[in-house]
Amino acid sequence: MLVAGFPAGTFQTNCYLVAVSAGAEALVVDPGQDALPGIEELCASHHLKPVAVLLTHGHLDHVWSVAPLAGARGIPAWIHPDDRHLLTDPLAGFAPETRGFFAGLRLAEPDDVRALTGGEVLELAGLRVAVDHTPGHTRGHVTFRAAGTLFAGDLVFAGSIGRTDLPGGSTTQMLASLADRFLTLPDETVVLPGHGPRTTVGHERATNPFLADLVPGPGSPR
Repeated sequence: MLVAGFPAGTFQTNCYLVAVSAGAEALVVDPGQDALPGIEELCASHHLKPVAVLLTHGHLDHVWSVAPLAGARGIPAWIHPDDRHLLTDPLAGFAPETRGFFAGLRLAEPDDVRALTGGEVLELAGLRVAVDHTPGHTRGHVTFRAAGTLFAGDLVFAGSIGRTDLPGGSTTQMLASLADRFLTLPDETVVLPGHGPRTTVGHERATNPFLADLVPGPGSPR
């Protein structure tokens, strides 16, 4: 599997292109602010053709470029229904005291929006992509698993986890998602987060301080 990515925009949100190989159809995960030039560059260098957009959640820094990308390519965008409203009302995902920074911002919803509910396996671009509903950062947050790789969005980062203090966030749901959907994965699973460097499930299990209370101790059942 080919995975190429880059940090986009002010928020340095990781955007990923995923394909079975160079010269193939591709999926775009989380096209954020000013992501279009980077996407076009990767498409040209790897001879890729985007056929769908996958959104881990609806926060502005992950969906900023989805409508122009999907519109230009005539491709669908997949998102959980609980976050779909953020495609056209991005300020709803911000705390009230920070909404002023983006006052007047308007986004359009792509022409073809499809629902991710979690638990399904998508057959796209020659790939099998398993979808897990992982609320906590937002109500509609999902993660994607393909070929031993987890596209984690803002569920977990190298050494940290996603924040839960924004509208739709829940610490209780976040901890449940981490325990049930992240720590149950094999240690060798490569984790590609929404921000920052890649890591593995095993590394985070052993070192991430935010997961310490969720990891069973020696002799405990797993």
